[in-house]
Amino acid sequence: MMCAIVGVASKKPNVCLTIYNALTVLQHRGQDAAGMATSDEYGHLCVHKENGLVRDVFKDSDMLNLNGSIGIGHTRYPTAGSYNFEEAQPFYVNSPYGIVLVHNGNLVNTQQLRKEVFNDDLRHINTSSDSEVLLNVFAHALQNNKNNKLTKENIFKAVEEVHDRVEGAYSVILMILGYGLVAFRDPNGIRPLVFGFKDENKCMFSSESVALECLGYKIERDVKPGEAIFVDLNGSLYKNEYKSKAVHSPCIFEYVYLARPDSVIDKINVYQSRLEMGKKLASKIKNDLTKDELDNIDVVIPIPDTSKTSALPLSIALNKKLREGFIKNRYIGRTFIMPGQKIRKKSVKQKLNTIDIEFKNKNVLLIDDSIVRGNTSRQIVQMAREAGANKVYFASASPPIRFPNVYGIDMPYVNELVAYNRSIDEIKEEIGADKLIYQSLDDLVEAVKKYNKNIDEFDCSCFNGQYVTGGITEEYLANLRNTRKV
Repeated sequence: MMCAIVGVASKKPNVCLTIYNALTVLQHRGQDAAGMATSDEYGHLCVHKENGLVRDVFKDSDMLNLNGSIGIGHTRYPTAGSYNFEEAQPFYVNSPYGIVLVHNGNLVNTQQLRKEVFNDDLRHINTSSDSEVLLNVFAHALQNNKNNKLTKENIFKAVEEVHDRVEGAYSVILMILGYGLVAFRDPNGIRPLVFGFKDENKCMFSSESVALECLGYKIERDVKPGEAIFVDLNGSLYKNEYKSKAVHSPCIFEYVYLARPDSVIDKINVYQSRLEMGKKLASKIKNDLTKDELDNIDVVIPIPDTSKTSALPLSIALNKKLREGFIKNRYIGRTFIMPGQKIRKKSVKQKLNTIDIEFKNKNVLLIDDSIVRGNTSRQIVQMAREAGANKVYFASASPPIRFPNVYGIDMPYVNELVAYNRSIDEIKEEIGADKLIYQSLDDLVEAVKKYNKNIDEFDCSCFNGQYVTGGITEEYLANLRNTRKV
């Protein structure tokens, strides 16, 4: 699942306030459910989780009960499985020691692991969540250590066993009651995880750097792919790197859409990468449109909010006016991450409204970050026409999404994707545009890689169908489709 995770270790109580504030900053990563777990030095556990937004889940009375100097938090956006309350994180097991987990990502060998955990590890799974499976894999590995006393070596060995058994994308923060926090990232580093410090007594882990910055933490760095970091109750920090042949392959869709523009992921500034996407897309538009078509564009209009950054340098490169033609209702969540197609369709008109004077009798170029199912794009094109546009050109800052993403983005079923088995002209007809221009994959990769050339590869599976972990079969995709609730 594409979620937000937060972990805080401090020598002072009331870390719940820090976690709450961090989760509100990261609300864009999940709007379905939120949860928090805290603990004190004696291992007393406090947990609260419910369906809903962070501000609605945590009342004053809940916060008063979330005592402790260490804690973890989560916002959920489910990709496959249930939307029930039981699926909300954190997840807890009482053996060994008492362990609580939050997880961002999606495992791809969940079915196999579920059988192994039950038949071989003799552990029970209560939900359909792959996160609970991951927790039990770690708990079993930790329980198997022969020493009764928990050590950092035992913890790191357990994480290594997780890496050996688990396949897929996972950034994880664990709280071991009475001992401290453990944070680790899959060997490919598909999902982000960053950490930093404040006042020398507080350490925070977060899905995005913006949470640390907003709360006054100094960012240390990203957690490395395969790396595990343990912070004990005294604030001491220990690290261990997993030896793997896996290639660092962060998800490129984080830069296209998922992450906030003011975040830095794997040393790449999201805002800068989106500016570069706009420059690249402008060149593509110049190549794809005729001179007359290009000359006759009156205005460039971004579809709020993500595409605004790309639209700015694009409009400059094309020498066209940039205007705000759509006004977004800030109290409606991101439609892309809403559960269920019917809700997404209904929310578009509630979310956006046109400023008619920016469309009337004009040829408009609409800019969006991506086109997933096509329903939103179709409605937006129709809104532009109803507002009086003569011609509606549509440009996407990312390539056609033709394949399911299995690492925690809501694209599990290919038939939902408007680009699946369709040509560009067919997609254009489907959304009702006069012209449709897509960013090329090479240009997208170049736009992001420009700011960290040390990254050899990105996970671009939703664009090219190449899954960095391997082992993704038609049978797996069919099963993923069947577990999805539309």
